[in-house]
Amino acid sequence: MDNKKILIQCDFDGTVTVDDISFMLLDAFAKGDWRALDDEYTAGKITVGEFNDRAFAMLRADKEEMLDYIKGKAVVRAGFKDFTALCKKKRIRLVIVSNGWDFYVKQILEDMGINDVEYHSAETYFETGRLQVRYVGPEGQVVDTEFKEKYMSKFSNEGYHVVYIGNGTSDLSPAKGAKQIFATDSLLENCRKAGIHCVPFTSFHEICQVLNSW
Repeated sequence: MDNKKILIQCDFDGTVTVDDISFMLLDAFAKGDWRALDDEYTAGKITVGEFNDRAFAMLRADKEEMLDYIKGKAVVRAGFKDFTALCKKKRIRLVIVSNGWDFYVKQILEDMGINDVEYHSAETYFETGRLQVRYVGPEGQVVDTEFKEKYMSKFSNEGYHVVYIGNGTSDLSPAKGAKQIFATDSLLENCRKAGIHCVPFTSFHEICQVLNSW
């Protein structure tokens, strides 16, 4: 492969981290049945934007409280730091595209000593005591849905051989646009159900083994 044209689009929650950090925070600080909203989102009844508006209205914590809460609780999947170093060594462009929230993505990466990985996630700010979230697509537009898909289309249109790494329901649609998929958890299950070829993984060490063969 021409490594200069390989791009890896990688999910964050449940992929880079073992658990979904936004769910962890909602469980800890939301006052209300946010999981019923998640069921609606998973079933395709509401968009990610609608889910955010309604679920985050239930949160009763500021940014500092939430960051303090995840310290020591946010577990990074084994091998991720070695994986980022290998991407750099092989000149593979690594981009995290996540439905998660920018402040904890930034903090978790920095806590690992990783300051140079490109990432795109939900932009967050606090207004009148509540968390506000918006997704900004690759052209600078605010989007309510298909956030990951829009980045996949952009990278593909730029001529990259796009490799996708993910774990969740929201990863299936963008992963379909990739040349190769590494999947775990529900993404792995959904790919198999749909007859989509993918490479299963449980740690980034396994992905590194594949990259070293390129």
